[in-house]
Amino acid sequence: MPYQCPLCHQSLNTTTHSWHCENNHQFDLAKEGYVNLMPAHHKSSKNPGDNKEMMQARRFFLNSDHYETLRQNVVSALREHMVSSATDLLDIGCGEGYYTSAFTELNDQHPEFQVHGLDISKVAVRYAAKRAKDCQFSVASSHRLPFAEQSLDAIVRIYAPCKPNELQRVIKENGILVTVTPAARHLYQLRELIYDEVRLHDIAPEHIEGFELVKDQHLLYSMKLNGEEATALMQMTPFAWRTSEAVWQQLAQANDFECEADFAIRVYRKTK
Repeated sequence: MPYQCPLCHQSLNTTTHSWHCENNHQFDLAKEGYVNLMPAHHKSSKNPGDNKEMMQARRFFLNSDHYETLRQNVVSALREHMVSSATDLLDIGCGEGYYTSAFTELNDQHPEFQVHGLDISKVAVRYAAKRAKDCQFSVASSHRLPFAEQSLDAIVRIYAPCKPNELQRVIKENGILVTVTPAARHLYQLRELIYDEVRLHDIAPEHIEGFELVKDQHLLYSMKLNGEEATALMQMTPFAWRTSEAVWQQLAQANDFECEADFAIRVYRKTK
């Protein structure tokens, strides 16, 4: 297990109910099976991460499987580009585990494979641990990954931030990073309900020091949403706070609201 202590950076070893390092720092396992590796002094607030309403909306929308096409495309990218000897994958910003749970499909090619999920939100991780019992989950910051140097074969980063030096530190030589970002027309129809002029997302690939871009995939498709799904989708976006009451009512009453999903799926391989 590649966990390292967030306080002294020594390796963590597990017992039945906790993780501990040689300096006697101990982190108890929650009853759901996840471990909290987020020291209090690393938090920017008492309960960091998305609020309860946003998480509930995201959980409802994702469980409707309108993003299943995205999920399977990410799994396919991992199948295509991970080395055959891969043993450890991390989903950064795993939320409630919708994507994380699908990565266990890779066990058919990698029998010793272990999927890890990490999120700053304890509430989200608790739900993820209940959903995907064969994955390992931790509460931690994506900017301070609680993993040993060169311990991961792959990282998936769907919208989540992470410092490039942390990616370089924890990914093995020849390991991969899979990123998902919104492409130009993502949720265009929602945004035009709010803004007088909709600006298209920038779709230029990011440059990540120490990695080369080996795949750049554009995934665009249309979703048909009912009122509850359209409302939940708006609630889980960062522009929900700009939504007027009239727009909320319009979405709630919708029968077949058509909205584009537009993603850039990119695979980077570590070069140094």
